[in-house]
Amino acid sequence: MKTLFLLLIATWLMATEVEIEILGSGGPEIDRRASASYLLWIDKKAKLLIDTGSGSMLRFEQSGAKLEDLEAIALTHLHIDHVVDLPSYIKAGYFTSRSKPLPILGPIGNQHFPTTNELIKTLFGEKGAYRYMSDVLTPQSDSFEIMAESIDAPKVLKRHFESFELSIINVNHGIVPALGFRIDVDGRSIVISGDTSNVHGQLERVTKDADLFIAHHAIPEIHGTYANNLHMTPGIIADIANRSNVKKVLLTHRMKRTIGNEDESLKIIRKEYTGEIIFAEDRMKIKL
Repeated sequence: MKTLFLLLIATWLMATEVEIEILGSGGPEIDRRASASYLLWIDKKAKLLIDTGSGSMLRFEQSGAKLEDLEAIALTHLHIDHVVDLPSYIKAGYFTSRSKPLPILGPIGNQHFPTTNELIKTLFGEKGAYRYMSDVLTPQSDSFEIMAESIDAPKVLKRHFESFELSIINVNHGIVPALGFRIDVDGRSIVISGDTSNVHGQLERVTKDADLFIAHHAIPEIHGTYANNLHMTPGIIADIANRSNVKKVLLTHRMKRTIGNEDESLKIIRKEYTGEIIFAEDRMKIKL
């Protein structure tokens, strides 16, 4: 009995510490919030950056995170409020000790949006906006090489990294190619919806039994508008959370359409979902 007790204590002491930090809880408005961005912490090191919206790099600096520790950057889609700080992170990397390549994963393109690879070339290619840094696309970079991957995931795709596993699925965001992500670390899981209406039910392929469902809450319970082609209503978020048996829901990507209407959103979600509901703020950390 004593041996078992000591074994349990040792296991508890050695357990992986997993946290997610909300760098940006806002959208494309001027509202004193940074735009969408999330940071995965494992044993007090920042391992995965999801989205790089405006203001996120300042929040990244405030968090004490190090670019040297990142294993990847993942982009849900290429709207400005989700990617605009990306060049700043890459430039800042020049002044760090990082030398290993940095994967950047994001969606494919269409007639309206570039692929993730095209975005990176438009920024840093030989004819790009920041062509003076074109060496970052080569192994001979003065800082580190960035390696873009454009992902099409009609079925769940998995990418394995040293510290975590990433499951990726296409989601509907109107005409915008977009991805949803599930992060699994040592038996714990986080799902990030990205911007999506979930009209095709794709998110449910990655949300089952998640410990935390980070749901973008950009619109109230409205119907028949253009915004419904882009975003989930509180009722849709509740339906996913309930049927997927997620433990916690964090509502983020908060906009002026939803800020101030928290009681209404809670009332709607509570009709179907009884788990914990949290409204995101910049620099909020959730421990799993």
